[in-house]
Amino acid sequence: MSKGSFVQGTFILTFAGFCSRFIGAFFRIILASIIGDEGIGLFQMAYPIYSTLLAISTAGIPIAISKMVSERLTYGDYRGAYRVFRLSFALLTFSGLLLSLTLYKGAAFFANHILEQPRAYYPLLAISPAIFLVTVMSSLRGFFQGQQLMTPTALSQICEQLGRVIFAIILVVILLPRGLEFAAAGATFGAAAGAFFGLLVLIYLYLRHRGKFHIAMRRQSGYQPESSLRLLQQIVLFSVPITLGSLVMPLVNLADMVVVVRLQDIGFSPEKASALYGQLTGMANSLIHFPTVVTMALSVSLVPAISEAFALHNRRLIVGRTDLAMRLTMYVGLPSAAGLLILARPITIFLFDNAGASYPLAVLSVGVIFLSLYFTTAGILQGMGKTILPTKNMFYGVAVKFALTWFLTGIPALNIGGAAAATVCGFFVASFLNIREMGMLTGWRMDVVNAIIKPLLAVIIMVVAVLAFSQGSILFAAGYLSERALNALVTIIAVVGGAAVYGIALLLSGAISEEDLATIPRLGRLLAAILYKFNLLRR
Repeated sequence: MSKGSFVQGTFILTFAGFCSRFIGAFFRIILASIIGDEGIGLFQMAYPIYSTLLAISTAGIPIAISKMVSERLTYGDYRGAYRVFRLSFALLTFSGLLLSLTLYKGAAFFANHILEQPRAYYPLLAISPAIFLVTVMSSLRGFFQGQQLMTPTALSQICEQLGRVIFAIILVVILLPRGLEFAAAGATFGAAAGAFFGLLVLIYLYLRHRGKFHIAMRRQSGYQPESSLRLLQQIVLFSVPITLGSLVMPLVNLADMVVVVRLQDIGFSPEKASALYGQLTGMANSLIHFPTVVTMALSVSLVPAISEAFALHNRRLIVGRTDLAMRLTMYVGLPSAAGLLILARPITIFLFDNAGASYPLAVLSVGVIFLSLYFTTAGILQGMGKTILPTKNMFYGVAVKFALTWFLTGIPALNIGGAAAATVCGFFVASFLNIREMGMLTGWRMDVVNAIIKPLLAVIIMVVAVLAFSQGSILFAAGYLSERALNALVTIIAVVGGAAVYGIALLLSGAISEEDLATIPRLGRLLAAILYKFNLLRR
């Protein structure tokens, strides 16, 4: 696998991720306009429980499939790779069914005793089938990713999101007259509907691909099959730490559940506390995860890429791929954080017609950098087989977040912003520890000039441009448009103009080379030639 191929996989997953996030953002806008802050709060309450059970159900096995399939294909062992997939598929089918039934039967218990919100019962009930469907779907994705085939994952993500949004909106409209909890249940059932369509796409692609894989298996000679018990031991040893790590992000959301209690402690009504919780989790949190599409795609692509380099004992290749991944992470994370910070108010008014969500979003914006770094470094460490390290480090981060959430949210002057600040601190701790561990294992060191200083200078230029675009848009259109339309105009012009200015500034700084551009699928060389023509790329 060349350096280019893992970056190409990243581009494919990034494209699908952005499509999914845009569809999801559209859904959030529509959903917020229909059921409001309180309804969003009920909708979000189902997700910490769902995410926790889903993490247990998948048990880190999809990443184990990707790594173990990649390792075997490095040596041409197609039969061994297929046996890994079949065994993992059986395990995931069983665990998905078990955990799906657990949520279905235990919805009342979770709503009344864990969430302490009886109205969350129907949203929990509605989302329970999604656990089984998503778990089975994850096994097929892991099999394709282990072969460095990212297109099936990308297509299934887009179809899953489309199905989710269409069914959720229809059900919300139908069920709203019966009450907010029923409308929220309709919204959560969209996750199950979307997973069903995503699974259908993967099954179709698997059936088309299976014939070629079986031909390669038949041509393989000298095959010594591994015992099922040995394979199972390898899967468990690799996946258990990832399972614990997968539980961390739901635990982050569970930590935010104390926000509602702490807000009531300082005088907010239950309805207002739920509304603020909705602003934090349903609005601000969803926006800070939007830029991490790139780094999440990087993380998925890096596991088989680093695993391959590690199997070949090629330390230079490991360091080279690590350096490229970290630079890409900073090139995306820094401008995204700055943009969300200075455009927090127009973005939240435009997307949600809710200026209140701009406060937690502005605080959370800095966390984009640390969250992006965590995803990338976790992928690198997992590819090296060091699955326990990112898990351990994120647990430290969650401990910091939980303590600070309880303390800072209870300060009246901070309220919901305290919970947001606690999240940023937790991500900082986890990413810092990951970077330290990664450097010790590989000998890699951050290229401070190209990864930090040059993009930071480009960000400063971008910020000046964004402020100019914003003020210019306001002066030009104020008085002619409604508040929401005006903020939509400001957001679009500032984002498009700021991205263009940042890209040009980054190119002129010399942070991006022709070799980097060559990794872009199909268009890399052509893009480099065009940039040379306009003196935007240095040799």
